[in-house]
Amino acid sequence: MVQPSLTVRKEGVGRCTKVHRNFNLEKLRNGYLFTEIARRELQHLEKYPNAKVISLGIGDTTQPIPDNISMSMANYARALATAEGYRGYGAEQGNKELRKAIAETHYKDVLVKESEVFVSDGSQCDIARLLLVLGSNVTVAAQDPSFPAYIDSSVIVGQAGDLEDEVGKYCNIEYLECGPGNNFFPDLKGTSRTDIIFFCSPNNPTGHAATQNQLEQLVEFARNNGSIIIFDSAYAAYVTDGCPRSIYEIPGAREVAIEISSFSKFSGFTGVRLGWTVVPEELLFSSGFPVINDFNRIICTCFNGASNIAQAGGLACLSSEGLEAVHSVVDYYKENTKILIDTLASLGIKVYGGINAPYVWAHFPGRKSWDVFAEILEKTHITTVPGSGFGPGGEEYIRISGFGHRESILEASRRLEALF
Repeated sequence: MVQPSLTVRKEGVGRCTKVHRNFNLEKLRNGYLFTEIARRELQHLEKYPNAKVISLGIGDTTQPIPDNISMSMANYARALATAEGYRGYGAEQGNKELRKAIAETHYKDVLVKESEVFVSDGSQCDIARLLLVLGSNVTVAAQDPSFPAYIDSSVIVGQAGDLEDEVGKYCNIEYLECGPGNNFFPDLKGTSRTDIIFFCSPNNPTGHAATQNQLEQLVEFARNNGSIIIFDSAYAAYVTDGCPRSIYEIPGAREVAIEISSFSKFSGFTGVRLGWTVVPEELLFSSGFPVINDFNRIICTCFNGASNIAQAGGLACLSSEGLEAVHSVVDYYKENTKILIDTLASLGIKVYGGINAPYVWAHFPGRKSWDVFAEILEKTHITTVPGSGFGPGGEEYIRISGFGHRESILEASRRLEALF
């Protein structure tokens, strides 16, 4: 018997199955922001093959991982070739010694327990895992502008609703405007209640670190509304002016907040991949069931644990020698950022951030951010990030990264001076 043919897709090669595409993925706008930046950089290199492109866009670290940290990973890997040193699966929640070191180093003054720390392959992955825990029926709020994974992950899980093209917003997401006019902190009195509040401090992309008073307002708002804050502290190591580095420095936060963080930007682990999430025992669903129990179930089901080699490196980062070394690298990036701030300010360009974060948030009034991005790339061979990629509140801005070699930062400053 002749089998009926399947319909051939018009937009691709191959034959169609009878499986419907996840309709939530159809709601995403174009490609992921940083993938799009990389694509445009490659296009530029095809156009100008001899150009010396300086990448100040995606925010990838550039300085070598300190030697003692690299050696700890190398030694662990080499030991795997011996009967005595071989290890297979570890605990899904992470190496017990590393969990203890994270609790004692990053949360020594706020009494986080090692059992509340879950080691992962990076905070961005944990965003998706947390949304699996919370399900598609919760409502979501996020800073505007903010790291795009918060919104995109919410869309994929089915929490966002339809995209309203005219305003660039998803109808079921509460956008918390955070700009110079409100000191980069939302007007919570005019904010609708949501189940989940994504909040990043220091913020990516604006570089603003929320003050003690601001975070007290946020925690009070969550407690009054029965909401859960997902607090992203990936850039906490860059805070130098006394602003809180953890949401748990705020009284009452343990009952309303989860904290995600990462080794990427303070230890140069962007390629190694290592992060963690803290879920306090006191955080409960409306039924009284502990959130930590469900997160542990997701971790055990969907994740086999972070690489043992990466965890050996993480443990070395948190030694006294390791902390001294990584703080030196953080200072290097902060000096890069200061050079960029001084350059742009001397050109009359209004800039924000850069004090407690490795990013400069530069304002170009009246201009589309993608147009500014394209002009800078075309005329200076420098990659930045258009602010609108972080949400509608980022229009007219670009984000410039302080991650780079010093000679590249100085050369970028010279090129920007020539352009503007």
